[in-house]
Amino acid sequence: MNRIDALFTGRGSTNEKALVIYLTAGDPDIETTEELLKTIQDAGADIIEVGIPFSDPMADGPTIQRAACRALEKGITLAQVLEMIAGLRDSITVPIVLFGYYNPILSFGPKKFAHEAARSGVDGVLVVDLPPEEKNELTRYTDKEGIHFITLVSPVSTGERLTGIIDEAQGFLYYVSVTGVTGARDSLPEGLLEDIEKVRDLTELPVAVGFGVSNPQMAADLGSIADGVVVGSALVDIVEKHGENKKRLLKEVGGFVSSLKDALRYDVPRAKTSG
Repeated sequence: MNRIDALFTGRGSTNEKALVIYLTAGDPDIETTEELLKTIQDAGADIIEVGIPFSDPMADGPTIQRAACRALEKGITLAQVLEMIAGLRDSITVPIVLFGYYNPILSFGPKKFAHEAARSGVDGVLVVDLPPEEKNELTRYTDKEGIHFITLVSPVSTGERLTGIIDEAQGFLYYVSVTGVTGARDSLPEGLLEDIEKVRDLTELPVAVGFGVSNPQMAADLGSIADGVVVGSALVDIVEKHGENKKRLLKEVGGFVSSLKDALRYDVPRAKTSG
């Protein structure tokens, strides 16, 4: 069974929601990324999204754009990212989702990518600029390797298109909380919880919500409705701030991830919402 499926199947109707953490591979360097992955897992992350550095990350805000630039300046490639994951798979046991854009995968070769990703222990891929209508470019290979293609839906996904996306989704649905790029925000958009509930009514797949989550309270609010919460830019901010002091960096990242996970453990079990 794919690790993503096993995670959510095992979670069942418990009152603990999944924490998904994103970081950019190679920022500030590949060796520190390896240590960050271990720290993030040990601090309570249930799924880790490993960002593939790309020169034109159109869905990402300034924080992750700068992280991608720093990684690219170090010469980080997709092949190196896959090699890093393969080398860590004995110690990193949580599901890993590769997050990125199609150009590096196309250059690498989609068939080769799917094979090497599976060999490395990748459980899912999220390709921001490969829409559902064109996902067969990659899924014809990743499906055979048992890798889930994680699909994005947003507040502007409606009607038959939304239904079609959901019907073919794998692993979990990634609900984008804002109509904009990634980046930590101070508050949740008005009506977001109601929008998430509507999507959950349409699917039996888990729904994880991301883009903009910056603190434990926001995570707790989203976790009251969603099955998981995704945090990226707020963590990458910490990497940018403390990247030159590894000891301080690992401490800050570990503490931040732990605080988010604590916020997703609820004292009183609640019935799972419809979906």
